[in-house]
Amino acid sequence: MHICQISGIYRRSPSFSMGLEAWYMNCSDEDQRKPHRLNPNRSVSLDELRKLGVFYWKLNADTYETDPELEKIRKEQGYSYMDIITIERDRLPNYEEKLKMFYEEHLHLDDEIRYILDGQAYFDVRDKEDRWIRIAMKKGDLITLPAGIYHRFTLDETNFTKAMRLFVGEPVWKAYNRPADDFDIRQKYVASLQGSLKAGDSLPTNTLKPPPSV
Repeated sequence: MHICQISGIYRRSPSFSMGLEAWYMNCSDEDQRKPHRLNPNRSVSLDELRKLGVFYWKLNADTYETDPELEKIRKEQGYSYMDIITIERDRLPNYEEKLKMFYEEHLHLDDEIRYILDGQAYFDVRDKEDRWIRIAMKKGDLITLPAGIYHRFTLDETNFTKAMRLFVGEPVWKAYNRPADDFDIRQKYVASLQGSLKAGDSLPTNTLKPPPSV
């Protein structure tokens, strides 16, 4: 059974000092673009996201074309491919269909890297107990989701975001909707969360080269 909220016995965690917010979601059937916070709110810290293999940088999106910090990250992480996508009704072909597809719970066989250049959006990820965590992305936020993690994406109520998509090598956009537990990358990801990888096994990419603290 998928779990989407937590009981009151869990302590509240501090929010991010750099403005990135994440929280456990409620089970409401309201519009997916709404915040879906629990009442009271249950925040998720940057350290807790790191334990799931989710990493974050704060950059200056106004200088992304010439930003040496972005170039350093791309070099260190091996992000050789880059393109930019604008998600807005008048700009994205098949807008409604794409939003529905993005919000289907899925995984990828490679890391997912997104850098918000303008606007806002949400990434939702599953924690170790299969509970939804919502990550609020704003201008200047760069996030990496590890291969094998179940997740989904949606705009918020502003209905607009512009994002840079980064990839190691040639991009592979294929998404595998849940259930996808038989994939080797999913099994390795779950094992990494449980600390049960065997000798010689490789972790999902994100856990190998974490970013510096922000």
